[in-house]
Amino acid sequence: MLLIVLLFAFRSRVLQYTLGRVEAKVENRYPADFNIGSAEFDDWNSVVLTDISFVPHQQDTLFRTDSVYAAISVRSIFAGRIVFKRLEVDNTYLTAVKDENGSNFSFLLKKEEVPGKKDAAPPADSTAEERNYGALLNRVIETAFKNVPDQVDFNNLNASYVSTNRTINMAMPYLRINDGQIASQLSVQTDSLENNMRVFGTIDPKAYRIAGRLYAYDDMGVRIPYIKKKLDAAVTFDTVRFSLDSKQFRNEKLTIRGSAMVNNLTLNHPMLSGEDDINVRESELDYVVTLGPNLYVVDSLTEVRVNRAKANFYASYEKVDTTKIIDLMVKTEQMPANDFFQSLPTGLFENLEGIQAQGWLQYDMKFHVNMDSLNQLVFNSDLDASEDFEIKEWGNTNIEKINRSFVHTVYEYGKPVRTFTVGPSNPFYSPISEISPYLRNAILSAEDAGFYSHNGFHEEAFRQAIIKNLKEGEFARGGSTISMQLVKNVFLSRKKTVARKVEEAIIVWLIENEDLVSKNRLFEVYLNIIEWGPNVYGAKDASRFYFGKQPSELNLAEAIFLTSIIPSPKRYRSSFDSYGNLRSYKGGYYRLIGGIMRRRGLISQEEYENLTPNVSLYGRARDLIVTAQDTTAVEEDTTRFELETIDLLEF
Repeated sequence: MLLIVLLFAFRSRVLQYTLGRVEAKVENRYPADFNIGSAEFDDWNSVVLTDISFVPHQQDTLFRTDSVYAAISVRSIFAGRIVFKRLEVDNTYLTAVKDENGSNFSFLLKKEEVPGKKDAAPPADSTAEERNYGALLNRVIETAFKNVPDQVDFNNLNASYVSTNRTINMAMPYLRINDGQIASQLSVQTDSLENNMRVFGTIDPKAYRIAGRLYAYDDMGVRIPYIKKKLDAAVTFDTVRFSLDSKQFRNEKLTIRGSAMVNNLTLNHPMLSGEDDINVRESELDYVVTLGPNLYVVDSLTEVRVNRAKANFYASYEKVDTTKIIDLMVKTEQMPANDFFQSLPTGLFENLEGIQAQGWLQYDMKFHVNMDSLNQLVFNSDLDASEDFEIKEWGNTNIEKINRSFVHTVYEYGKPVRTFTVGPSNPFYSPISEISPYLRNAILSAEDAGFYSHNGFHEEAFRQAIIKNLKEGEFARGGSTISMQLVKNVFLSRKKTVARKVEEAIIVWLIENEDLVSKNRLFEVYLNIIEWGPNVYGAKDASRFYFGKQPSELNLAEAIFLTSIIPSPKRYRSSFDSYGNLRSYKGGYYRLIGGIMRRRGLISQEEYENLTPNVSLYGRARDLIVTAQDTTAVEEDTTRFELETIDLLEF
């Protein structure tokens, strides 16, 4: 009691002494002046500080505020730490400036020097455990929540960053926390982009719970700055809701649960959808995430909703010693087919917009890989439909158009280069019965051996493609079937986007699952539209261009040559020397394709034994290829490229 009375009697002197030590400590540590104009007790546990400033030497003022009113919890003092019960701050300005003469904040980022200690990096310890981000995040959450005052009242809080090429200004007229209720208004201007937002929410520090809603209070929405410059993307939304509902830290692992929701989200990125905006009316995420030593898990209880379509999502990355293990899973319950198609974001799948369907759909995908055992990679993907599933009305594109004559336009680099009819009215059109069996079988052997037996997808081909891409660390091989190649050419743009691959898979599934088009018709259209050289499209055009004959007249060697250039038709000249002879590296490809055709009974043993990489050029191709200027040039080895385009020849 005597100590408390003495502290109360001399509290002003104690306060001045304490603040003096704080000022001295700050100024000894940093090249700056830290000033507090006045400080006094408002009552026995409340302090008022005025005219606070932090001014780096020979630089602009970094921080200043008119006044700070703080009420301190007496209980927290006896607990060995200080917790504010109430905090009021008026007219605060944080101003960061960077120009050719330096900045007024860089000294805060420098590593603090310890007298008498050399600034040398410690030797690397290869046995040391990696940082536990779960423990780190747990400390951040607990520290933040334990220091939240019961009442907060910030008025006119401002922050800015000014450099030679960038200006950011943030103005917060008010920030209130009262009895767990949060309210704020915020304006952020980044160069010429301005966002005006309001924030409302709730907070329960004892339970580690926080929830909030951020939305634009003008008609412009909230636009994410600098995304265009950094990522060539644009992101805009109307409202974001977020929450942290609970946390649990046990056995060095942190598990957090919560949710997030975005309304009227608009995305634009060339890799997603080209030049088109992607619009999502509603998207929601209920998440369960666990972080631990070398462990990152999105639990299977996590549910993602896009408009009316819902899916459970699981992802895991674990490092055991030097082994990295990755798991992914996506699973939906049965959903009305119409909900699925109407939930697809607009601007993402142009051909699928407007589809009306009946019945039910269900999707299940599993992926597992141990990076030390890539050949054991697991990939399964299944989209199942109920027996009454049916497309009642097509939207922007009638997928069934390929059952009859249609007009096809070839695009290169987004621009049309040739338009022709795929049907009998085109003199260069060939029915499948008028195309040499050698060519048909060679293409099937090289491009898609299971074409007539699979349902449009070859999971083993895709699995092998993933394995190869992971081994080489780049996209070195695809797993496309003939059905997928056909859909890509007929219905989709040639731009390589994420959306295009997903749309391609959905259209192929519709064609195959609904039996919209026969296998023979799919193959026939494919043979009549694929590129085979300079402005050469279709089997008849290719037969005439290279050999001056009809596609029904092609022999085995000619058929294998035409098959060999399908993956890269613009490189057709590299197959020949200046006299028009096939280069010797083609021999390996001929033996490979010929051997497969022989084992499958598509050619005889005699035909295989007599097969040589020898063809005679006629017509336009001869005029372009035969120059007879140099027969000693080193051959360009494209064998690697050709062989890698073959999808699972041995499966």
